[in-house]
Amino acid sequence: MSPGERAMRDVIIRNGTIVDGTGGEPYVGDIAIEGDRIVEVGAVSGKAKREIDATGLIVTPGWVDIHTHYDGQATWDSVLAPSSWHGVTTAIMGNCGVGFAPVRPGQENFLIELMEGVEDIPGSALAEGIDWKWETFPEYLDALESKKRTMDIGVHVPHASVRAYVLGDRCNTDYVPNADEIEEMAQIVREGVEA
Repeated sequence: MSPGERAMRDVIIRNGTIVDGTGGEPYVGDIAIEGDRIVEVGAVSGKAKREIDATGLIVTPGWVDIHTHYDGQATWDSVLAPSSWHGVTTAIMGNCGVGFAPVRPGQENFLIELMEGVEDIPGSALAEGIDWKWETFPEYLDALESKKRTMDIGVHVPHASVRAYVLGDRCNTDYVPNADEIEEMAQIVREGVEA
């Protein structure tokens, strides 16, 4: 390649109205992509293996939705609609302390009822859709990781699931955990954060 000659890009998005998230004014320009990286923004010269005409369209970074309850749906749905339809590229789950891991065999319905009660998500859909191929939080993450999806996901370790795992039926009462139970919960959270 001669000096000044540019390698062919993988993708160039041309003539889009760029809203780059910096707070600056939108502007019309091009975006060059190589692999999984944006390598040039502005007036991009040269060719690409694939070119997209974005004339009249907005080109912007994806959005991170920091509060979702896809904890169950993410186990069976690779699209996570409607969020993916609206430009969300990363959904965070496990909010409000509810979720589906860890779970002892036989406690699944308690977690479904908790999610249904707290977040008004139909328990029948969760009961039918979730396959429960995990017990621990790391195993839940492995189950999520095994599914191809249209966007990225991140998961908080849900407090209610941890309490239910350690305390059983006592988690839904005024019972105060003892030091050993608190340490067991702390270990589950450490393990989940590390995973």
